[in-house]
Amino acid sequence: MKIPVVRKILEANDQMAEELQATFAARQILCLNLMSSPGAGKTTLLEQTLRGLSSDLNMAVIEGDVQTSNDAERIAATGAQAIQINTDGACHLDSSMVQEAVKQTDLNALDILFIENVGNLVCPAAFNVGEDFKVTVLSLPEGDDKPEKYPSMFARSKLLLINKIDLLPYLEFDVERAAKAARTINPEIEVLTVSAKTGEGMDEWYAWLKGRRQEKT
Repeated sequence: MKIPVVRKILEANDQMAEELQATFAARQILCLNLMSSPGAGKTTLLEQTLRGLSSDLNMAVIEGDVQTSNDAERIAATGAQAIQINTDGACHLDSSMVQEAVKQTDLNALDILFIENVGNLVCPAAFNVGEDFKVTVLSLPEGDDKPEKYPSMFARSKLLLINKIDLLPYLEFDVERAAKAARTINPEIEVLTVSAKTGEGMDEWYAWLKGRRQEKT
């Protein structure tokens, strides 16, 4: 009896996600759903991205957290639009939450909308939130076995960003192992290595964003 209920929840979520996608497509807005475990560096990555591309692209961020507006305040400090969603215990964002946040977002002339999901390597992957692509951020301190341990996250992502590569000299993390495992799960996944702290690899990330944005126009 529980399976039909779950299906109804997911079907309702997907229907609303399709409505969001249509809204973004009509305005030629690229929407990315950033997912990771807590502490992988999504917010720092976004801070650097917003600053690095501010002269080229108009960007906004919807922030998902269980509590606090700490990350949204950091994003707002860059000058970008920041809209906070507090899930009050939920382990992921869903399309109804994002739809409410979009109502508070100025979509005029917006090029890219980032949705920073709740830190979790399981639940967020199951819920579409109107994005064009899912992007998974994996940081070196987490270990290179995470694609094998949490395959659904990587199976549904367009891009894997391996972050904090400035720590490579200090940690036992095999970049090739992580990338190979992700590609075994999802042969179509793209892989980039970056350090939001030092800037290494960020130009490749910026080029990827500009390319995906160009595809929307």
